[in-house]
Amino acid sequence: MYDYDLLVVGSANADLVIGVERRPGAGETVLGSDLAVHPGGKGANQAVAAARLGARTALLARVGDDSYGRLLLDSQRTAGVDTVGVLVGGAPTGVALITVDPSGDNSIVVSPGANGKLTSADVTAAACLFQASRVVSTQLEIPLETVVEVVRSLTPDSRFVLNPSPPQPLPPEVLAACDPLIVNEHEAKVVLGDTCVSDRPEDWARLLLAKGPRSVVVTLGAEGALVADGREVTRVPSVKVDAVDTTGAGDAFTAALAFRLGSGASLAEAAAYAARVGAAAVTKEGAQVSFPTAEEAEAVCGGLPEDAVPDGGSAAGRTPGTKGGPDDSSGTPQRGEAL
Repeated sequence: MYDYDLLVVGSANADLVIGVERRPGAGETVLGSDLAVHPGGKGANQAVAAARLGARTALLARVGDDSYGRLLLDSQRTAGVDTVGVLVGGAPTGVALITVDPSGDNSIVVSPGANGKLTSADVTAAACLFQASRVVSTQLEIPLETVVEVVRSLTPDSRFVLNPSPPQPLPPEVLAACDPLIVNEHEAKVVLGDTCVSDRPEDWARLLLAKGPRSVVVTLGAEGALVADGREVTRVPSVKVDAVDTTGAGDAFTAALAFRLGSGASLAEAAAYAARVGAAAVTKEGAQVSFPTAEEAEAVCGGLPEDAVPDGGSAAGRTPGTKGGPDDSSGTPQRGEAL
């Protein structure tokens, strides 16, 4: 019996958000909206998203001994996340500078701060959290050597979920533990490097699997997602909503998928549910404040799914569930071609 459905090891940032009509070019200044400050960071976002859905969640992270750090701790506790693994001090809290355009798309620059001080020793010291967790999820806003130690700390029966964002080449030890590796178009191409010789998402999935992951999820934005587990590629349709702000939607998708996998769902079923959660998240401004409850996520499934993207279609590189228009997707997986 596990104490936690999900342990998230990752970043905790203060999100400093400004709305812009358009992003400035080099040497250009543009006016934006009033500054808004929200709790964020990929790790903290995933923990809150999972807890909102009802998952018993713990977070292993590091924040500064400052006002942003206190904001982040308060947001985790309010969501019901166990913060016993959140360490305080060593550097200022990490900060993400985010611009959001009128379509809801965002651009992000991260100053790691205390996230860069989350060490392998911190992971080793938290062995009890790993032993108590059914699924462990992480990202790359913390040092890669820390992620490697996360992999080495996994119990034989736990499942490891990785979103390599911001992307970088991954060591074989990390790739071999992923079940699944979750990537968008940009992340897939960075992880694949010179082996990325195709524009077809199905080919990215096959090439990624050849690098060692047990399973792969490729998110395709308005075109949905696909999942691959070594036997076949399965298409998961998008959910049509009017996107307001995509900040944090990918984190909500990853958290929902990890939670459902730990509950016994198949990878395709978990991805379909995660698409609804990600879609619900983009209908509100902000990251954590936009994450839905289980009831709100289940409500995002009223009708027909989007058509599957034909072979050779291009990937949008965004989180599933951001298609504009009325919500009418059931999120039912569609079988694709065999591997």
